Amino acid sequence: MTVGLPPEEGFLCPPDDFAEFSRAGVVVVPVPMESTSTYGLNSCLGPEAILEASRQVEFFDAALGYEPFRVCGGIATARSLDVEDLDGAQLAQQLRDAVTHFLMQKKFVIVLGGEHTSVVGAIQAHCEYFTDLTVLQLDAHSDLRESFEDSPWNHACTMARVLDFHDSLVQVGVRSQDKPERYIATEHAIPNFYAHDIHNSEEERVDWIAKVIAATRSRVYITLDCDVMDPSIIPATGTPEPGGLTWRQMDRLFARLCRERKVVGLDVSELAPIEGMAASQFTIAKLIYRFLGYRFAP
Repeated sequence: MTVGLPPEEGFLCPPDDFAEFSRAGVVVVPVPMESTSTYGLNSCLGPEAILEASRQVEFFDAALGYEPFRVCGGIATARSLDVEDLDGAQLAQQLRDAVTHFLMQKKFVIVLGGEHTSVVGAIQAHCEYFTDLTVLQLDAHSDLRESFEDSPWNHACTMARVLDFHDSLVQVGVRSQDKPERYIATEHAIPNFYAHDIHNSEEERVDWIAKVIAATRSRVYITLDCDVMDPSIIPATGTPEPGGLTWRQMDRLFARLCRERKVVGLDVSELAPIEGMAASQFTIAKLIYRFLGYRFAP
């Protein structure tokens, strides 16, 4: 895993000396796993699509006024995790070990997953490495089913698997769940900021971001399912749901979260590229880069 991709194949394609593992403060780990998709397919192609799109993102962020790749010390990209013939539990263990390796080197790790369950190992690694940590789930779906289609590792079970090893979870952007998931969320006292409530709050000029941050501990790990954003912005996802969050809402959330909490890691999943339409992966690539600008703000 310490053998990385050359800059021209990695995230952003920074200058060579800013893409070296020995120097980079950030490591990107692609995990192109897809085995349980139930509607739209091709999330396994998402990591590579995001990497390719990122190389079209400008180094200089006009809104921030600086180049995030410099303030974070550089961005190195690992070779894709070998997911062939792995079931969900096996993949989680391998990814947990790989991410722990980078955390021990004091790297900030970003995992680009396929379907959402593919990143569970990264979440577990951070939960074991850091104390006083909240997992902040940005997602259109609760993903709290104990099992779905006879599999506990179905993408609809992602956060149920996280609850197996961690007890602090906050959900933002949810707008699709089944009735038992609502009961599970209540049973575990999971703060849930539904998308419709967020939109209503903004109309009423209520500070929903402050409430989200207040529900978290001092350290935060972000797990971002691309379908948290409205399909008018990110149509390239396997299970799009209307009424999602906007670029502006995500941008404001990241800006304040990074100011008021210690964000220790990030994963992005469920980007399912649509042939001939690059906007979704470019938007996600730029959102990741903007996030890094906030996280490592000078």
